[in-house]
Amino acid sequence: MSTTAAHPHARRPLDRRDTARLLLQAEIEKLPPDEREVVERFIARRRVARNIGREFPASLTLGQRVADRVARIGGSWRFIIAFCVFLAAWMALNSATGSAFDPYPFILLNLVLSSLAALQAPVIMMSQNRQAEADRMQAQNDYEVNIKSELEILQVHEKLNELRERDWATLVDLQNRQIEMLQQLLQRAADAGPRPAQP
Repeated sequence: MSTTAAHPHARRPLDRRDTARLLLQAEIEKLPPDEREVVERFIARRRVARNIGREFPASLTLGQRVADRVARIGGSWRFIIAFCVFLAAWMALNSATGSAFDPYPFILLNLVLSSLAALQAPVIMMSQNRQAEADRMQAQNDYEVNIKSELEILQVHEKLNELRERDWATLVDLQNRQIEMLQQLLQRAADAGPRPAQP
């Protein structure tokens, strides 16, 4: 009697490398380096997800952290309100007193504002560039996680298909055995012949 292992539908155990080839429809060696690394981690059952929010700030230099802090303060309502109060006080002080150190049209104030804008703009741009880099890293990490998730889902589908095929093979074998047993019972009944009727 045949077993399920010898059944034509029986398959060898699933290989994660074959699953990756099936999904990506390419040889692993021909993939770009970042995708190849994800596939190799999938095959080795290593994790891909990283916490970019924790990794990226840890790699910043002191100057970069200061620039981020300046950009955070400069883009807040607290800074805007405080700066408006400072401007109003400056103008009021130099307009109300007779001995103003910066009389109208407030040329010294214009110089201070120009210098502040000239320094603040590049600092904010540096901070925005770093944020864009963090976003790119996060997007790359999301892409890698998505690739690995697709590979894992495909692997699950392959395993389910294999289990379903094995179950079908087992059911067919059981059905064949039952048919053989019924045929044997019918053959025995036919060999015994008809029973004589009892009076």
